Formats: sequence, structure tokens, C-alpha cells
Amino acid sequence: MPQAIGETIFDILYLGFALTTGLTMLIKGTQPLVKKAGLMAALLGAGDSFHLVPRSYALWTTGLEANAAALGLGKLITSITMTIFYLILFYIWRERYEIKDCKRLTGSMWFLAILRIALCLLPQNQWLTYHQPLLFGVLRNIPFTIMGILIIILFAREAKKADDAVFRFMPLAVALSFGFYVPVVLFSSIVPAVGILMIPKTLAYVWIIFMGRQLAHEPQKQL
Repeated sequence: MPQAIGETIFDILYLGFALTTGLTMLIKGTQPLVKKAGLMAALLGAGDSFHLVPRSYALWTTGLEANAAALGLGKLITSITMTIFYLILFYIWRERYEIKDCKRLTGSMWFLAILRIALCLLPQNQWLTYHQPLLFGVLRNIPFTIMGILIIILFAREAKKADDAVFRFMPLAVALSFGFYVPVVLFSSIVPAVGILMIPKTLAYVWIIFMGRQLAHEPQKQL
């Protein structure tokens, strides 16, 4: 019961913040960059709700294993929306720092995103079962992790060069999100307690959304 109460409160606060912030920026934002950040936040909140809502329901009722199919489907949807989240963040990077000639880099990001989603859709993932194969958990996260590493490098380089106060900590936030996420992928099936790292991982996403929200309070002129 304490787990159900704690997780439910945390999830309500997180989803409420992500969806409210994202939709507000989408509706009220006047700049394309602000709207992209809003879309990114709203998509993350909407996608995560497909996993977190069934999880809360499972904790309050018959348990996680009895609701394996709903949880697995939610994880599949979340995996796809998280991929698109980072693809949008890449386009925010391009627009924020006025990057023009990066066709190969853009193509690489799209290739990684499509590969990640394709791997997620393979039946070998066994999304609807409670104990899913570790091999495909690792495989589908390889292109996703490469996307994350590229985002870290790109923001670290350009934010420092532009002395960007808004996104100066973006590389750290993304690094933390992956730093907490990877151990869950690798070890949660062996040591379930590792799953608690999803809380700081989610807080890293909240930090990313918060940085994106600051764009709405900037002067119209971009860097």
C-alpha cells in the first residue's frame, strides 16, 4: 500500500506538470521554438500516461503481474514517444543554435529513431508478458542510447559556445536520464529494487521540460 500511495502521488504530479506545461506552451506559444518544446513535453506526458496509469491501477488492485498486458502495451507506447521526444529535442537544438548544414547528422538521428521504433515493434519483445526477454530490452535501447549521447555532445558544444543560460545544463539532465535508465534496463529483472531509479530518471525529464519552459519567457530574439 505505501508503494501504491507514493507512486500514484508522484505520477499525478509528474504527468500533471508535463501535460499542463506542454499544452500551455503549444496553445499560448508564439514562437516555433516554444511550440516545439511544448509538443515535446506534452508528448512525453501523454506517452508516459499509457504506462503509469495502468501501473497505478495495478498497484491498487490485483498487482503488476496480473496486469502484465496493459503494462507491456504502455511500455511499448512510452518507448516510442520517448524516441520522438529526443528527435524533437534534436530539432530544438538545430533551431536554437541556427544550425544549417547538418544533413548527415539529421539523417543519422532519423535512422536511429526509426531503427529504435522498428526494434520496439518486433514481436520478440514479448510486450504483453510479465517477464520480457533481456536481449531485446538491450537491443532496442542501443540506438536510443546513441541518440542520447549525440544530444549530450551537441548541446554541450553549442550551449557552451553560445553561453546559453537556458540550456547550459541540458547535457547534464540528459546524461542523468540515461544514467538512471540504463541500469533499470540491465538489472531490474534480476534485482527489482533497481527499478526505483526510474524516479530520479523521471525527475531528469522534469528538469528538461523546465528548461524548455524557460524559452517562453525569453525575448523574441533567438541566439
